[in-house]
Amino acid sequence: MTDLHARFAALRDADRAAPADLDALWADLRPVRVADILGHWRGGDFATGHLAGTVLEQVRWHGKWFESPQDAKPLICRGEDGRLFSHLKAGGGGEASLWEVGFRGEVTATMVYDKLPVLDHFKAVDDTTLMGIMNGKLEAAFGVADLYYFWLEREQ
Repeated sequence: MTDLHARFAALRDADRAAPADLDALWADLRPVRVADILGHWRGGDFATGHLAGTVLEQVRWHGKWFESPQDAKPLICRGEDGRLFSHLKAGGGGEASLWEVGFRGEVTATMVYDKLPVLDHFKAVDDTTLMGIMNGKLEAAFGVADLYYFWLEREQ
């Protein structure tokens, strides 16, 4: 296991993850292109206490599906019947598209929500694991301004 993998795993599994530690990990990860992240991803978040984590738990968030640059589904949730679906009403954000956007001095794949002034930036831990930072006017979606830190693992 590399140092990056160990740091990522420790923060993912922590009862509480400090944003400063997550920012330090983010700085060491490699940017990705949109083409690198197309596909289906299972997700979770880092335990920062952000309200978005509570909202995603309530809607039974499973992950994100990136079908094409213009067809990104940020809220794949599990219905009562166990089936996965794109939850268009949760968070008020609808669906999204993928762009390569500058964030913290680097250009990396970013999901731009259709109906919210919110961006999800992605960097790679490895070829099957991404770290994400939700950025933008988060008050519009969650009522808090803090960045939201999450992870995605590629589904087979």
